[in-house]
Amino acid sequence: MSSKLNPRTTHYEFLGPPGAFLISVGVPIVTYLLYFGCSETAGGCPPKLDLAPERVLNAVTNIDWWKGLWDTEASLIYLAWYAFCVVAWLILPGDYVAGTKLRTGEKKQYKINAFSTFLLALGITAGIIQRFGPESFTFIYDKWIGFVTASLINAFVQATYCYISSFSNGKLLALGGNSGNFIYDWFIGRELNPSIGSFDIKSFNELRPGLILWVLINISMLCEQATRRGGFSQVTDSMWLVLAFQTWYVADGLYNEPALFTTMDITSDGFGFMLSVGDLTFVPFTYTLQARYLAFHHVELGPLRTLGVLFVNFLGYYIFRDANGEKNNFRNGKNPKNLKYMTTAKGSKLLTSGWWGRSRHPNYLGDLIMGLAWCLPTGFDTPITYFYVVYFAVLLIHRQLRDDEACAIKYGEDWVKYTKLVPYRIVPYIY
Repeated sequence: MSSKLNPRTTHYEFLGPPGAFLISVGVPIVTYLLYFGCSETAGGCPPKLDLAPERVLNAVTNIDWWKGLWDTEASLIYLAWYAFCVVAWLILPGDYVAGTKLRTGEKKQYKINAFSTFLLALGITAGIIQRFGPESFTFIYDKWIGFVTASLINAFVQATYCYISSFSNGKLLALGGNSGNFIYDWFIGRELNPSIGSFDIKSFNELRPGLILWVLINISMLCEQATRRGGFSQVTDSMWLVLAFQTWYVADGLYNEPALFTTMDITSDGFGFMLSVGDLTFVPFTYTLQARYLAFHHVELGPLRTLGVLFVNFLGYYIFRDANGEKNNFRNGKNPKNLKYMTTAKGSKLLTSGWWGRSRHPNYLGDLIMGLAWCLPTGFDTPITYFYVVYFAVLLIHRQLRDDEACAIKYGEDWVKYTKLVPYRIVPYIY
């Protein structure tokens, strides 16, 4: 395509190539550390380890330790899982929905059947557990590290394939991924919508293999606890809460699949290692930290604390869903709440009342409150299980900064006027 459609990237994010390299190395390290720093086999959460430099050096230079990161059986199971998701996308019925208009003037068509894939996966899982008992589905807990390694290899291979294929003629590149620097473009994603025929790699990975696996991992952790405690009737209230909250969150996202196609990940970002490792490794294997902790550290909340956690979660969900509902209605030409708005010089309309008048990203506020509710069932014996809400706060603030920067460029002086009308970024009266 012409250089007008694919201009050279002149602005770096994540501190450029050095930052891209550090994140590419850091995300796998953090994922492994969350296991070795909070697991039964490592000695607790956090473990009581001798961290003398010479002992740490001996451990990481031990070839047997490195071999322990690989599990052939886990890799084959993971490969089968990914293949299942692809086949389900192919054979399950689903409508095709148009995405936002591309720079070429075209609209990409996306097949919608993530929710039916989710239901099929849950049905097969339930059948296995019903037939063979909870102990039949504890293998994810037992082979955790092997699954992490398999997902990392998959993420690396996909990012590399998409980077290489982006040099074929006729590819529409991401505006932020065409810098000419190999490390940065491989990380951020050079091609905007890498596809194999009608199979869109980016949207597929965003919703299916990692997000659905998140729930299946939680179910495996529940089965591990049930096996230890003598059946599902003995599973702790904390474990049920984590499973219920996160399953509902995933189901809600999959059911509302078309909403994905207006997000920054789809409309602006290319598909590189940043998204592939996030979708395939970080989401399923770090967001399940609470359930994995509760599998070996059993926490009983009792009625009052359970009600308190339920309240926090439903408050977050209400804000998240109601705010998104206001935005989606407004984008579709509806305004049932008669919300106020301002019109920019370019004709765009920006909400200035309702949830979107309280902050510029109220859906992020709801997300953060729900994230806290997912961590509260683990109690307060360790801060490690609160990693998710801390990480998610950093992630959402970074997304908010990226979004605000893009809007400032797009709307100019109108954005300055808007920020005076809606001064708070995420948390009203605080941030």
